[in-house]
Amino acid sequence: MNNYNQLFDTIEKLVLHHSPSGFEGEIDQLLLEKLTEIGVENWQDKAGNIIAKIKGKNSEKTMAITAHKDEIGAIVKAINFDGNLQIRKLGGAFPWVYGEGVVDILGDNETISGILSFGSRHVSHESPQKAQQENKPLLWEDSWVVTKRSLKELEVAGVRVGSRVVIGKHRKKPIRIKDFIGSYTLDNKASIAILLELATQIKEPEMDVYLVASAKEEVGAIGALYFTQNHKLDALIALEICPIASEYPLEIGEKPVLLSQDGYGIYDEGLNREIINAAKKANIEIQLGVISGFGSDASIAMKFGHVCRAACLSFPTENTHGFEITHLGAIANCVNILTVLIENYELIIDN
Repeated sequence: MNNYNQLFDTIEKLVLHHSPSGFEGEIDQLLLEKLTEIGVENWQDKAGNIIAKIKGKNSEKTMAITAHKDEIGAIVKAINFDGNLQIRKLGGAFPWVYGEGVVDILGDNETISGILSFGSRHVSHESPQKAQQENKPLLWEDSWVVTKRSLKELEVAGVRVGSRVVIGKHRKKPIRIKDFIGSYTLDNKASIAILLELATQIKEPEMDVYLVASAKEEVGAIGALYFTQNHKLDALIALEICPIASEYPLEIGEKPVLLSQDGYGIYDEGLNREIINAAKKANIEIQLGVISGFGSDASIAMKFGHVCRAACLSFPTENTHGFEITHLGAIANCVNILTVLIENYELIIDN
């Protein structure tokens, strides 16, 4: 795949569909429509995963490729009498990353807007906000969402304890800088774009292939664990972002990253070798990584014994869990590597 304009447009559409963990209906509807348009068999399972199946030449072998569809955000902990909301993190979200500004509150009946707020700057030591200016990190407990709505109006909208809060949709709009894309929730909407492209390109795989847009990954890989518990798989590959940081010898750019280990354990060296061979066949350079503070559908499923072989193919990303930046070429190269792997699997494993 080398059409960066098409890839950008697909990611933008996905990003602008909210999907906080456990409240993913907006993206679910879009994915089911897209997969039906592509013409592949698809369904949603009881755990909320969206699954496409491409039948292979040998149905005795199965491979799954996952990309989680949920995003981080916040959850309503309490509603004050003035209509302000107390919120706490959902997944690995931090208030200082989002900054003061518009958030969308996903009520049961209506999505409304509010303002993530930290208080005034023009204060003395008598105000708790003064400490945040000088020596205290900003925590969720120090922030609130102003709705300017009465308790009755919030009730009518279906805003309650447990309602999800995400970055306002107009703040999510991606930006393109040369061949880079910058956006909230590239983790993991860019990986969903890879799944959709694979559903379009793969026609005659060597084995049965499941493309899984997994649910509730950010809160424990719940969807992937359900799927892998109920399907016998020979291999599982997770698509993910990969953090760029000074502690890791990785570079931002077109080269995808294949992980050997993350915070949940090691990946399967045999499957990694097959992916490396596929990359060589596709004439694509890849980077190898060992990272911490990170987990994927694949490493978590293998840790719990649901799959015997797991790998994580990722694209290097700056500002992870923030306004993320990655190269469109790295995303496209993940598509190309996996297409070669799936359509030439018997040849690759013989090498």
